[in-house]
Amino acid sequence: MPSASPTEDDPTAQRDLALMRSVQSGDLDAFRELVELHQNRVAGVIGRLVGSQFDHTELAHEVFVRVWKSADRYQPSARFTTWLLTITRNLVLNEIRYRSRHATVSIEPLEDEESAPRWEIRDPAAQRPDRAMEEAELQLAIERALAALPEAQRTAMHLRRYEGMAYEDIALVLETSVSSVKSLLFRARAQLKEALQEFLE
Repeated sequence: MPSASPTEDDPTAQRDLALMRSVQSGDLDAFRELVELHQNRVAGVIGRLVGSQFDHTELAHEVFVRVWKSADRYQPSARFTTWLLTITRNLVLNEIRYRSRHATVSIEPLEDEESAPRWEIRDPAAQRPDRAMEEAELQLAIERALAALPEAQRTAMHLRRYEGMAYEDIALVLETSVSSVKSLLFRARAQLKEALQEFLE
């Protein structure tokens, strides 16, 4: 399976690599900088994978604890962000499995959509009341449709659409092939189109 490596003409990847080299040497300041640079991305991925059912802050904190503890195993054969999001996804999946075995509440997406993360932010105040209502209904439908996707499809959609990741990097995160990633995205888009048909007509 092809891998994406940091390149000299990618200053962001080079910055992350330099920071990780320092972290591997026990540099706490470099680690804090990595956390500050990537904590919003990690929290966003967690939010879109699990909705409002888990404490995003707690899970994001655990992701970076694992980054610190696993720093010596990081190899620059893939971008740091790819490695980071692989840790994030694995942690989320482990948490879902654990809670499904031990929790007394459902792990399905919550019906309370008010606290759910939004996939697109628009300003209802700048629209007519009826238009704002239509937009709210559409956003709710999008969130429900995305939440209904199988985990791998939902993750692939988020990484491609909202993180702008290349197919090769998504394949690394999902531990699959590029062709499988394209297939996941195709099926996800088809399912979303079907679920949102009434809004597309």
